Amino acid sequence: MSQTWTRVAGGLIGGVVATVVGIVAAGGFASADQVDPVSGGNVTGANAFALILAVGIAVGFGVYAAIEYAQTQRLDSIARQFDTRTIVLMPLAIACNIVLGQAVATVLKVPIYLDSIGTILVGALAGPIPGALTGALSNLIWAYVVPPPLNGPTAGAFALVAAVIGLMAGIFGRMGWYRPRPDTPPRKLALGGGLAIALILVMALLAYLGYTRIMGDASLLPSGDDRVFLVLGWLAIALVAGTIVGLVVLLVLRRDLTAAYVVVMGVMTGLVAAAISAPISANVFGGVTGAGTDFLVLAFRQAGSDIQQATLGQGFISDPIDKVTTFFVVYIILGAMAVRTRARFPQGEFLVERFDHEGSRA
Repeated sequence: MSQTWTRVAGGLIGGVVATVVGIVAAGGFASADQVDPVSGGNVTGANAFALILAVGIAVGFGVYAAIEYAQTQRLDSIARQFDTRTIVLMPLAIACNIVLGQAVATVLKVPIYLDSIGTILVGALAGPIPGALTGALSNLIWAYVVPPPLNGPTAGAFALVAAVIGLMAGIFGRMGWYRPRPDTPPRKLALGGGLAIALILVMALLAYLGYTRIMGDASLLPSGDDRVFLVLGWLAIALVAGTIVGLVVLLVLRRDLTAAYVVVMGVMTGLVAAAISAPISANVFGGVTGAGTDFLVLAFRQAGSDIQQATLGQGFISDPIDKVTTFFVVYIILGAMAVRTRARFPQGEFLVERFDHEGSRA
């Protein structure tokens, strides 16, 4: 275990140092004359920042691999996460991220994303490294490979955020947090369910306070002629509402304590993602990325917050809601998979119910 933490620490330090050096060398990214009048984002700054982040991620991964090889003369912890199933799943997950994320961003412009379902699914099934790689590649391909109207010019700058989401999803999977826990004893269920409901109520309150600032803005209404995007956009709204209902059903009818784990995973990931993405949004884009979250940033600015406070406030409202919804969707997908299929992935043993030697749930 100490060797693992040495690799992780080395990789993080290497990645951070490379990123900081790149940012210092670039001398900043925000500039009014770089703002794209179509997307509203600073595409030039995003491109430069995305390149620096890509190099930083590559350096961090290289340092991790180098330390592991120096310790063991092998790269087993990396290789065992990339079996054939993982390699086949990753392109499908990337496509899901891009299509659904672009639909939400361009049609409804609501303050959520839903662009990390594939990332979290890969992280849960395969491990932290495939999850992180899926997240980073999704954003880079979305920004620089996919043609209009599916491309997202500003997505590349947030590749690091997507990588961290995948990394956390993989760690949660290894901890067994996605494992179904039906028929949980009442005392444990009451404690976990109470925590989950409390977190949901806090998120609902924050969302209400934030959304009331932008009520009446016509730009929040659906737009565009693409019926596929329109349907997917409304699907995003249905997913958020369905998440609340689904979590209650899991807790009350199935007595599945994993519903509480889903909420905790979503909130934790959302807060971390907000803390990382807020400085990027503020310093590279001036808070304007062309997504539905721009309206919350504007609302905070009108209330007197500076750009750093506005982007952080927007993130703390949008990201936990988005990630709880996304983790719940992934949990439903995992539950719909055949147990044998799920168990054959690199982290499959952590995704199935546990039973004792007498056949009772452990």
